[in-house]
Amino acid sequence: MKKLILSFSLLFATASFAQSSGYWQQHVDYKMDVVMDVKNYQYKGKQQLVYTNNSPDTLRRVFYHLYNNAFQPNSEMDARLLSIADSDRRMVAKTKVGDKEVKESRIAKLKPNEIGYLKISNFKQDGVSALAKEVGTILEVTLAKPILPGQKTTFTLDFDGQSPVQIRRSGRNNAEGVELSMAQWYPKMAEFDFEGWHADPYIGREFHGVWGDFDVNITIDKDYVLGGTGYLQNKNEIGHGYQDNGVVVNYPKKTKTLTWHFIAPNVHDFTWAADKNYLHDTIQVPNGATLHFLYKNNPKIIDNWKKAEKETVELMEFYNKTVGKYPYDQYSVIQGGDGGMEYAMCTLILGEGTYEGLIGVIAHEMAHSWFQHVLASNESKHGWMDEGFTSFLEDLGMNEIAEKKIENPFEGSYRGYYFMVNSGKEQPQSTHCDRYDYNQMYSIAAYSKGDVFLAQLIYLIGKDNLMQTVKRYYRDFKFKHPTPNDIKRTAERVSGANLDWYLVDWTQTTNTIDYAIKNVESATDGVQRTGVTLERIGRMPMPIDVAVEYTDGTKETFYIPLRMMSFEKPNPNPQVKRTTLPDWAWAYPTYFFEIPKGKSVIKKITLDESGLMADVKRNNNVYPEPQPETKK
Repeated sequence: MKKLILSFSLLFATASFAQSSGYWQQHVDYKMDVVMDVKNYQYKGKQQLVYTNNSPDTLRRVFYHLYNNAFQPNSEMDARLLSIADSDRRMVAKTKVGDKEVKESRIAKLKPNEIGYLKISNFKQDGVSALAKEVGTILEVTLAKPILPGQKTTFTLDFDGQSPVQIRRSGRNNAEGVELSMAQWYPKMAEFDFEGWHADPYIGREFHGVWGDFDVNITIDKDYVLGGTGYLQNKNEIGHGYQDNGVVVNYPKKTKTLTWHFIAPNVHDFTWAADKNYLHDTIQVPNGATLHFLYKNNPKIIDNWKKAEKETVELMEFYNKTVGKYPYDQYSVIQGGDGGMEYAMCTLILGEGTYEGLIGVIAHEMAHSWFQHVLASNESKHGWMDEGFTSFLEDLGMNEIAEKKIENPFEGSYRGYYFMVNSGKEQPQSTHCDRYDYNQMYSIAAYSKGDVFLAQLIYLIGKDNLMQTVKRYYRDFKFKHPTPNDIKRTAERVSGANLDWYLVDWTQTTNTIDYAIKNVESATDGVQRTGVTLERIGRMPMPIDVAVEYTDGTKETFYIPLRMMSFEKPNPNPQVKRTTLPDWAWAYPTYFFEIPKGKSVIKKITLDESGLMADVKRNNNVYPEPQPETKK
């Protein structure tokens, strides 16, 4: 019943939106039956996929992702590991050959029984054979018959897979001893939208998928405990802590395998993990989802995982309040043994290390449930919308549960952004995630600069407007594929400000913000006032907040609107007197205004006391300019 109500409400929301905007998106329904052989980590599967063409185009080809094929010697991922300037140390080893240091890809060393693969056979469309061609990590299918706009068709195929020795994220037998981390393991339909097909080869970055319902049966050795995407349908058959009544299932002696039946409504991915030694805890979020925790029965980590459960509940409550309610009834935190990666209704994360590291990764990956697994932007093209907005929510959440809260929880992201600017290696955020010259620069552009995109909107339109923007963005675009223009237009609708310049300069260029107090001088015509000249040095324009402190301890502020915004920000500190000055148009490199002299002398003038304007050279934002510290 819940599934029916959810589907109806989603259909209504999508239809309403489509009527007003012409929006459409494709739909898929998967049915898969998979048998895993745990002796050789190979699996066989059958897939039925009902594809609905909601586009105005007639489709004559479709594309699938075969992610496992990346984990083979000479794959594109293997080649990129060696060619990128700063290779991922988790995937590349450095060895000495004579006097030279040589990089060696871990993928290149995989043996035939250690590689990953997905092999497709018996591909049919509505029962008729179609031509399916494997090209690296992509399956190109020439259809038996075109799919007209509004039509449905059914694809069936058989697949043979092998889970690789874990190199990164997915695979088997990783460093923490987790046996199976089954991420991106099945033939996955590529997304087709208003831009066309998004059949990107898997080189090592992010993912994009089609919304749909999954019905998955996984048959595996009975000793394994599974967790992942979807709702388990046969709890009492399975046992392993999943049964409703707490009764341990006594398996018949002849039973060697169990079949786990999962249903996942309206997701764009399906992931699972399995291990013989998983512990399984559950905890309920008040008026929300049930949280599942699956982690190794390792005495060194149990206390940390138990402690994390309560704070994970607090984080989900905060995220629900800040963005909007998590729409599913379940979320799983699973020790996957490598880093941290978000998936539908779950995450696979490192299980060992410090408690701070564990809860920090949980905070980030669970925040992805809103910014990627409900608001499903195209990670490959706009990683900053995914990683950056997630980092923004993570920063707020970690500050919320911290014993000692800080004024600006985004400081770390601002520092990362400044480091990137000063490195001279920055590329625009509009760069495809596979095209960055440096792994580090991609990470900073996506995570840090993406975080600052939202944090800086607090400076531009005010905190209340920004938080309302986040909620409305979630409300208007959940279960869709929002683009950069969508978050910009949402902020404009909420605030009334014009923000196209902000989206362009921040995400499509490497223009920087640099304002300075150029000159401060007293008037000489007998009138008691101080003249202040400001200068725009960087290309990127901004409105300017000016704080003036006096020697008698009083303070006032001045606000200079940016002309192209056609907007006046609410006073962020109503208890402090603020004077709104005439606007500053971008073409003018300098701006002059006067401060009437009162009974006290000016002690200090500061541009942007909040630190939320990402000015790349802050020492010229203060008068008198701070002097460098001298060594004693």
